[in-house]
Amino acid sequence: MIDAAPLRQRLLSIDALRGLVILFMLLDHVRETFLLHRQVSDPMSIDSTEPALFVSRTLAHLCAPVFVLLTGLSAWLYGQKYQGRHDVSAFLFKRGLFLVVLEFTLVNFAWTFQLPPSVIYMQVIWAIGVSMIALAALVWLPRPLLITLALVIIAGHNLLDGVHFAPESVLQVPWTILHERSWIEVGDSLRLRTTYPVLPWIGVIALGYGIGPWFANGMSAAVRQRYLLIAGVCALVGFVLLRAANGYGEKPWQAYDSGVQTLMSFFNVTKYPPSLLFLALTLGVGLLLLLALERAGHRRWIGVLAVFGSAPMFFYLLHLYVLKVLYVACGALFGLNYGNYFGFDGVGAVWLMALVLPLALYPPVHWFAALKARRRDLAWLKYL
Repeated sequence: MIDAAPLRQRLLSIDALRGLVILFMLLDHVRETFLLHRQVSDPMSIDSTEPALFVSRTLAHLCAPVFVLLTGLSAWLYGQKYQGRHDVSAFLFKRGLFLVVLEFTLVNFAWTFQLPPSVIYMQVIWAIGVSMIALAALVWLPRPLLITLALVIIAGHNLLDGVHFAPESVLQVPWTILHERSWIEVGDSLRLRTTYPVLPWIGVIALGYGIGPWFANGMSAAVRQRYLLIAGVCALVGFVLLRAANGYGEKPWQAYDSGVQTLMSFFNVTKYPPSLLFLALTLGVGLLLLLALERAGHRRWIGVLAVFGSAPMFFYLLHLYVLKVLYVACGALFGLNYGNYFGFDGVGAVWLMALVLPLALYPPVHWFAALKARRRDLAWLKYL
């Protein structure tokens, strides 16, 4: 008989990691909302980005890779709970479609407040949705082949960076969706922005599904934690070696007179689409955080993080609309103090709001997480 305590801790650590990166995401979205007058490039400009802003943005780099990896892992766990790959494939396809529709409607409206929209931003929810649809097919592959394919995509997609298609080419739209951050012209009044090209994220979600057996009921915690440690360390060592060589798949780093700026340059990696080095760094850190959270045990702060992580889509929608309402209210009360924007004067205010908002958002998220746990008879709750 399986010991229930290790089982709960294993699942709690997954929710806690998801909750932690959700808070990093909140920090970045506060920055996006109240520092629009100081937007950063991708990768960032070291000459014009102060260390506090660089750290704020770099912390948020963890969010999408960890979200997508854990989505794949959760899909494997879902299959263990229900009827295997058939149920997993069907669920992934349906939820993936749901997320794509959600991105094009409620999520995009929260960012733009335009109805009808003139621009639709195809961002992280879109990428997760399309990746889930792709994984719905990939789950039928043998596990070794699935993991091999995932690693080939993650490691090899930067070989395609020089491939481009002209707007009149029939391949321009599918290629832009897969691997090029660009624009898709739908008509005179609507454009789509492929902020998150999906090919590398399909590799990440497949990798998450592939490591699922590490979290199987019969796997001992010691073996799982050893696998997490080895995988995390290998990813980070690979990042350091490749980055030091200033080679494949990333814009080169350089030495500055300031040691802080040199360090910033070394860790200044490309997110859109995520380079191999971006994924090696963020997934390496993510795997080690998952290890640390499992080893931390049933501490109270772990439980708090797990609440946020157990209702991620509800939190995502809630925080977007709360931020938009706050921004509109501040603009109405205090005026637009940076040209066409209302904005904070510095990064400190961004951090302060990012520390206060979780206190306000925790009660409704806790209520919804409890509802999901209590009302398992409501199938639609699985999609949020």
